Amino acid sequence: MKIIISNLVTTLDGGQKELEHQVLQKLRINSDLVKNIKIVKQSTDARKKPGIRFVYSVSCELKDSIKIPADKDIRILEELPKEELLPGNKQMQGRPLVVGFGPAGIFCALVLAQNGYRPIVIERGGNVIERTQKVSVYWNGGNLDTETNVQFGEGGAGTFSDGKLTTRINDARCEKVLNEFHKFGAPDEILYKAKPHIGTDILKNIIVQMRREIEHLGGTVLFNTKMVDVKTLDGEICGVHTNTNSLIDTNAVVLALGHSARDTFEMLYRRGITFVQKPFSIGVRIEHPQEVIDTAQYGDAAGHPTLGPADYQLFCKFLERTAYSFCMCPGGVVVASASETDTIVTNGMSEFKRDKDNANSALVVSVGPGDFEGQHPLAGIEFQRKWERLAFETGGRNNSAPVQRLEDFLEGRTGGLGSVKPSYTGETKCADINNCLPKYVTDSIKQSISYFDRRLKGFGMKDALLTGVETRTSSPVRIPRNDMLECVDLQGLYPAGEGAGYAGGIVSAAVDGIRIAEQIIKTYAIPK
Repeated sequence: MKIIISNLVTTLDGGQKELEHQVLQKLRINSDLVKNIKIVKQSTDARKKPGIRFVYSVSCELKDSIKIPADKDIRILEELPKEELLPGNKQMQGRPLVVGFGPAGIFCALVLAQNGYRPIVIERGGNVIERTQKVSVYWNGGNLDTETNVQFGEGGAGTFSDGKLTTRINDARCEKVLNEFHKFGAPDEILYKAKPHIGTDILKNIIVQMRREIEHLGGTVLFNTKMVDVKTLDGEICGVHTNTNSLIDTNAVVLALGHSARDTFEMLYRRGITFVQKPFSIGVRIEHPQEVIDTAQYGDAAGHPTLGPADYQLFCKFLERTAYSFCMCPGGVVVASASETDTIVTNGMSEFKRDKDNANSALVVSVGPGDFEGQHPLAGIEFQRKWERLAFETGGRNNSAPVQRLEDFLEGRTGGLGSVKPSYTGETKCADINNCLPKYVTDSIKQSISYFDRRLKGFGMKDALLTGVETRTSSPVRIPRNDMLECVDLQGLYPAGEGAGYAGGIVSAAVDGIRIAEQIIKTYAIPK
C-alpha cells in the first residue's frame, strides 16, 4: 500500500532523519514497517521569522495489513490506470514535421518518436554549441546573428533563462515533463521542490540528450533550417518549403515557433492563417543585491546553506492594469536577448547554483489590444518593436542597453550608477528609461514601487538598477485552433506552445507540445 503524508514540518537543520522521525510519529509505527520514504514536495515557510521551516509531502509504502491513523494529512495513493494511446487510421503523407525546437517542439517530437512516428524537426537556429558561441560574440560587442541567438536555436528561448519549471496549469502531463527532464540529467530536486529550476548551464546539456534520444528513436533534427512557406491543397497542408531550397512533403505540421518568430508569423498571415491580438506585458529588468532579497525574505536566517538564494513574486492591481514581477532570477544576470538588429531586448538568466551577486526580475505592466495602435492582427508585434527600437536609441544606438537607478527613474533624470552594478551581458549606458516605454507603463511601475517595498523590504532601495526594455513576456498573438487542435484555416497544421498563444513558460509549453503529439497519434496511422 502506498500513501502520501502532507504537512510534515522540519527545521532548517532537520534533514532526512528528522523527516523520517515525523513520518513514524504520524503513522504511529516502528521504522521496520515502512519503506521507500520519498519526498514528493518541499516548500519553504518563511512567514514567521526567524522560525523558518521546511514543509514536506512524502510518499511511502506500508503493508496492506497496517491500519492507517485517521488523519487529514494521510491518504492512500490510488494510481489511476493510464489511458492507452492508440494510433489513428488516417494515412500520413511522409513523416510528421515539427517546426521549432523549443520546449513545445522538443516534447512534441519526443512523444511522437517514443510512439514510432519518427518526426522531422526543423529549427531555424543552430545547435547548442553553435548557439552558445554566437550568443557570446553578440554579448561581447560583436554582430547579432538574427537566426541564431537567445530567442532562436536548440532549446528555444528557455535555454538562456533560469530554467524555471513552475507552472500554474494543473495537468497530469506536467509529471511527464519533470520526469523526462530528470531522466536526461536534471537534478533530483526538480521532482519535489515547490519552485523547481534547472539553470542554463545544466539545461543546455539536457536539451542535447533529449535531441539524441529523438534521433535514436528514428527522428531527424535539422538545424539552421527555416520554414519560409507552406504548400497547401484544398484546405489541407501538404508540405513546407525551407530556406535550404527543399520541400518537406507532409500533411501533419506542428507550429512550435516560439514567441519571437515574427517573420514567420507575417508569412503565415499572408498565406491566410488567422491571427488574433493577445495581451502581454512590457517593462524593465530590476536588479538588487541578492543579499537584500535574502534578508527581506529570510531575516536572520539569510545565508543558511539549506535555504539558498531567495526569490520573490509581487503584483499590484490598478483599475485597468497590473504591475508585477516576472521570471525572477535569484543570483543571476540580465541577458541581452534581441533577435532583430537595432533593438534592445532584455531577459533574465541564472545557472543552477544561482550564485551571482545580483537578483533580477522583470518588472512589467499589462498591455492589451487597446494599446497597440491598430486593429491589424499583428499590431502587437509592431508595438513591441517600437519600444525595442526606442531602447536601442536611448542606449546610444550602439547596442548598449539603457540603465538607470530607481531613484533617478522616479525623478525623471538620467543620473549615474550607484552601489548596484549592472549584470547585463553587454554594454550599458546610463539614460532615462522613461523615454523608451509608454507613459502609462512607467507611471504604473512608479505607483507600484512603494507598495512592493512594503511587501518586500528593500525593493524600493534608491540604488536598485533598472535595465530596459523587457517586451517578450509572452506572445503578442494567438493562432486559433479547433477541437482537434488544428489551425482553423488549414487542416493538418497544429499551432503549439507559447508562440501560438497557448502557453507561458517551459512546462506549459512542453505540456502543450505533448497534447499536440497525442492528437496527431490519435488521428494518424504510424508512417511507413
